[in-house]
Amino acid sequence: MSEEIKTIKLKLFGGLTSVNCYLIKTDDGFIPIDTGNSGKRHELEKELNNVGCESGNLNLIVVTHGDSDHTGNCAYLQDKYGAKIAMHQGDSGMVQKGDMLWNRKGNILSKIINPFMGLGKSDRFVPDFYVEDGYDLSEYGLNARIIHLPGHSLGSIGILTKMGICFVETCLPTPRSQPLIPSWTIKWLPIPALKN
Repeated sequence: MSEEIKTIKLKLFGGLTSVNCYLIKTDDGFIPIDTGNSGKRHELEKELNNVGCESGNLNLIVVTHGDSDHTGNCAYLQDKYGAKIAMHQGDSGMVQKGDMLWNRKGNILSKIINPFMGLGKSDRFVPDFYVEDGYDLSEYGLNARIIHLPGHSLGSIGILTKMGICFVETCLPTPRSQPLIPSWTIKWLPIPALKN
């Protein structure tokens, strides 16, 4: 199985921050990891079109967690391209109800922000299936497995490929002496490859 990775960087809050989505090209088609905010749909779709994504070859969308800046275009892509959506059940209420605090204890600031960060009714969805720790994605052409990483949310996951790349939702390099792990971006990290 061969795989190519394309990073799609979508700006948020007027460019103050961004979220990365990853598009993996496999022998069988394409698999996006996260889909960004629905307000950036045009930019995402342009990137998909540029690499030849079309109905029938966008096989699976893998969601690292239920926040709207990672799931905002899932329903749209599911409908337009016929792609299946996979995520951990721990965040299912976030995407079905549009409530980003569904499985979190929110502080007062997050309760104020939640109405602006939730999924609108047309962007809510029911995943086609749920993945658990160890789930194998090879039937979709991706030689990878799921790692359950609860913390940012109860349903946060990583996608660990046979090539030794792990896609996670909350890593960001910083100029500090110690790494800072904020909760607003997704990054892929090279790590030791899986053993057979």
